Amino acid sequence: MSAPIPLYHFLIVAAALFSIGLAVTITKRNVIGILIGLELMLNAVNLNLVAFSRHDPMLLRGQLFALFVIVVAAAEVTVALAIVLRVSHHYGSIDPDEMNQLKK
Repeated sequence: MSAPIPLYHFLIVAAALFSIGLAVTITKRNVIGILIGLELMLNAVNLNLVAFSRHDPMLLRGQLFALFVIVVAAAEVTVALAIVLRVSHHYGSIDPDEMNQLKK
């Protein structure tokens, strides 16, 4: 039987995933790219929760909390995409810099 994967491997991957998500969120110039970066960061947090839960097998709280975060993220994406569709229909673009004023 192979040895279990150490905790720091999970933490390194999660840190890299969070850094990539942060870079995407900061550098993208459209709302869809920003949403993708936010989802990457949420998945990095989920990876940390599951890794720490795996590190202490008596506690399933990390896995349950990760499941809760996934459900909330799915709801957030559906609402955000609906808003993006309405804003793109109204403004004709999904560039956040062009949407600097609220109009009636």
